[in-house]
Amino acid sequence: MTDNYVRKTLPLRFSLGEFCLFSVDLSLLVSTDYFLDCDAERGPNVTTEMLGDEVQGMLFRSYPVEQQLSRLSFMNRMIRYTPNYYRRFYVILEGTFDEYLAKFSSKSRSTLRRKVRKFADFSGGSIDFRACRSPEEIRDFFEPAHQVSAKTYQEKLLGMGLPDSSAFMEEAVQMASTDGVRGFLLFHDQRPISYLYCPIREGVLFYQYLGYDPAYASWSPGTVLQYLVLEQVHAESKLRLFDFTEGEGRHKEFFSTGNTQCADIYYLKRTMWNLTIVTTHYGLSVLTKMIVQTLKVLRLKKLIKRFVRRSA
Repeated sequence: MTDNYVRKTLPLRFSLGEFCLFSVDLSLLVSTDYFLDCDAERGPNVTTEMLGDEVQGMLFRSYPVEQQLSRLSFMNRMIRYTPNYYRRFYVILEGTFDEYLAKFSSKSRSTLRRKVRKFADFSGGSIDFRACRSPEEIRDFFEPAHQVSAKTYQEKLLGMGLPDSSAFMEEAVQMASTDGVRGFLLFHDQRPISYLYCPIREGVLFYQYLGYDPAYASWSPGTVLQYLVLEQVHAESKLRLFDFTEGEGRHKEFFSTGNTQCADIYYLKRTMWNLTIVTTHYGLSVLTKMIVQTLKVLRLKKLIKRFVRRSA
């Protein structure tokens, strides 16, 4: 593998559960190698000589690992910090959509199709699903998508909804001019209720921004939209992979055809400031886990999570 890097200043978020308390900016060389092209057995090749004075360290996102690394360790005069482990899910886009559906059990296929039929009946017999691809279609995608995003807990509670800056939208339009992005929308009675925004790189469709109107939760809009999106991209026959990106979830696991165990790995210069940053971040993550485990024992986790999201 040939490592490629880009210099970036990225925030390291210090969170308690889903709530970001503050963040610290890190100047890093970030690996741009795709996770499926990385060598899990060999691991990243990192030395202090690779770093200049202008950066604090390096970041390898979604690096495949064969076993869990220690969260915090010291090596080669550097601090290695591994805050996140997760399975990265994806769908290999080969064959027909019917062949893809064959991976599900008969019960799961029946459930999926029932949800789609239920939404079609709710919509008067047909589903208003829109796949946006051209520059004009992507420009028109943002207004209805932002209407949905504004109602989601991701935006109201976490501030992580679909970006609404003119720079982001113009970049998306430019990407569309080279067939580098897709936007998907689901409507009910001409009202947008779910969206998915996916950039494309080297034949891979990346699951980046998504959301649905919580008022329609009982109609499974996220599941219906995902079903229709995968049907659409299978029909295109030009994309090779649908990548659910970082993080886990039942939705991703259910629709995927494969997964890889990955970790986010930081290699930072061994300075007192960097050590303070990672030990504080690690301590806060331990505290979060203790709180989550306590809530599980008290059977309060789901109740509190539901209350917080409904109150957003």
